[in-house]
Amino acid sequence: MAPRGARVWLLAARPATLPAAVVPVLVGTASALHGFGQLRTGPFLAALFAALLIQIGTNLANDVLDYYRGADTPDRLGPLRVTQSGLAAPGEVLRATYLVFGAAVLVGIYLVAVGGWPILLIGVLSIVAGLAYTGGPWPYGYHALGDLLCFVFFGLLGVLGSAYLQTLTVTPLDLWAAIPTGCLVTAILVVNNLRDINTDRQVAKRTLAVVLGRAGTRREYMLLLLIPYVLPLRLWMLDLVGPWFWLPWLSAPLAFWLVRYVNSTEGRALNLALKRTGQLHLLYGVLFAISLWLG
Repeated sequence: MAPRGARVWLLAARPATLPAAVVPVLVGTASALHGFGQLRTGPFLAALFAALLIQIGTNLANDVLDYYRGADTPDRLGPLRVTQSGLAAPGEVLRATYLVFGAAVLVGIYLVAVGGWPILLIGVLSIVAGLAYTGGPWPYGYHALGDLLCFVFFGLLGVLGSAYLQTLTVTPLDLWAAIPTGCLVTAILVVNNLRDINTDRQVAKRTLAVVLGRAGTRREYMLLLLIPYVLPLRLWMLDLVGPWFWLPWLSAPLAFWLVRYVNSTEGRALNLALKRTGQLHLLYGVLFAISLWLG
């Protein structure tokens, strides 16, 4: 039986992708509070809510705008899209997109009051990027820039903005902490695009995976999973973190499994790697945040 009502919108929101919004807030906040600083609960919760809204709005925008561009065909290998499948009319999904982004703006007003113009700039750029990934006259997701901007927004700006809301400053630790966060969230997009190389080529969607090919994309994926496990040791050697630096390494078995699986799998079977990479991002992010907070 096809999903109806609220289940359709839950499907459109893509809950499996939402940790990508949560982890940067957790890591940025933990970095700012390195060594048991005092949590500013209001800005933390508002940043978390705003990040979730922007992620959901981006998912909705991609759903309907990919449909308009003809990128979602019956040959699609990924999870069901509500517009392409006919579960929701394009106009409904577009209105939902604007509604969710509008709610993010309302939350953002409070965050701007706390953090000033840097938060305003991050918020505006994030919403524009969410729409421009598949929308507008030059969608960057169709021009091999998706990976880079995913790293920038879900790594650098997500972590730095969350840290800034706690202390109104940015430290070297905040900058370092943004790197593994951005790497692992970008790895999610890389798996998605690796799976879709053939169908993306057919509709002239030029992702970085299409440019690099399967072998190059798999190397990119391995690098994105390697960096987060090298970096904690580097932070400890720089005396930026304390004896709990090793905590993120507890997630390494899943990372090893993923590298082997992605290197030996193609097509629809990569949906499992997509799901597991999201789980790795969340697991690593939580462990990394704890290690930062403990000092």
